[in-house]
Amino acid sequence: MANLADEYGTDVEIYVKALTTTIHADTPTGAPAKLHDLLEQLGLERQEVRTAGPVYIWHVAPEHLGVNEQRRLATRAIPALLLAGYEVSCAGEVFDEPAYQQAVREIRTGKPNPAAQRPAPAASPSHPAPSRRTP
Repeated sequence: MANLADEYGTDVEIYVKALTTTIHADTPTGAPAKLHDLLEQLGLERQEVRTAGPVYIWHVAPEHLGVNEQRRLATRAIPALLLAGYEVSCAGEVFDEPAYQQAVREIRTGKPNPAAQRPAPAASPSHPAPSRRTP
């Protein structure tokens, strides 16, 4: 059971799982607990499969949210992950530029828990966004 974070050498790969509408956030096999904890604090739900070998852990956007809300939640997690020093890649079909810019502004102004707040329309970007991988 491989994942995209292992494949691409990143800390977090955010994408829509093939043949589904589920937004995944893959972390490398053996990723630190603090990364998993941060993803959960940012609103992503932890999933895991225990095998005789490694334990596979990934996170998903909550299914009870609509597709656009899932995209915003996943995108809004990116600035906090980058600020914590993680390398993040987000697929273009998930990335929501206004949500990203709003999360960045909230971090800059010191608002608590930027992932839990609804995004507002944003102006044009002033800083580069995280890398985006296209299939």
